[in-house]
Amino acid sequence: MISNKCKYAIKALVYIANNEQDDMAVMTADIAREQQIPRKFLEIILRDLRNNRILESRRGKDGGFRLLRPASDISLTEVMRIIDGPIAMLPCVSLNYYRSCDECEEEACQIKGVFELVRDKTLEVLNGKTIKSLALQG
Repeated sequence: MISNKCKYAIKALVYIANNEQDDMAVMTADIAREQQIPRKFLEIILRDLRNNRILESRRGKDGGFRLLRPASDISLTEVMRIIDGPIAMLPCVSLNYYRSCDECEEEACQIKGVFELVRDKTLEVLNGKTIKSLALQG
């Protein structure tokens, strides 16, 4: 299950992709209002996305946020890892956040194979979805 923070990050990115224009950034207040995201919480999310080079921010009268690269180059996998960390349900099957399980021996684990399959199928779906593919649905 993804966190509310991650869900809001995806919603904010889709909103930005749908609403940014050539020279105009998207305002935080507009995203918060239109997507019904608490503004202070949204500011934290947008900062995290900016710090991870998904967004750029501008200050001033024409300030706000813009995507740093095309929406077609931002996968859901990338956003989820930035916001929530591992996608795998068990630490011993995580590709980017591997950690051995304290309570078992991996070689003899009866459930590891199932959760590797779950991870692989999940990544297959998430890697195939981008912010642009979600923006086109709206």
